[in-house]
Amino acid sequence: MRLALCGVMLYNKDMERWKSGTNCIFNIGYHFIWCPKYRRKVLVGIVAQRLKEVFEIKAQELGVDIVSLEIMPDHVHLFVKCKPTFSPHQLIKQFKGFSSRTLRTEIPKLKSRLPTLWTNSYYCESVGHISETTIKKYIEDQKNK
Repeated sequence: MRLALCGVMLYNKDMERWKSGTNCIFNIGYHFIWCPKYRRKVLVGIVAQRLKEVFEIKAQELGVDIVSLEIMPDHVHLFVKCKPTFSPHQLIKQFKGFSSRTLRTEIPKLKSRLPTLWTNSYYCESVGHISETTIKKYIEDQKNK
């Protein structure tokens, strides 16, 4: 398959690396990490299971691909690929806001334990400085720690 950008032909046998829009070719990925309020270990059992489902719903709604997701008892690792029209801040607010509202409505014990589900802070790394393979391996290895 060939892609043309500014008169330059790009050849790539692995087209999953690049996506194309109406006027651009892109490969944008973000690795996010964030914690529940007070870093409480509430992301276990049914909460963790439902959180994965909620993230998949939101990703589909936004048109974002979840490449890797690991939910630890006290933090979340999320690696997504998205269109260049999304800023990292927009994405994280969408995922955190939707998941907090949904989980706190469906699981009342979260309301009694925490004033809000998530902290305001988060970590974000764009893929490129650190390779995609390294991020995937790091997230997958989290369960083994």
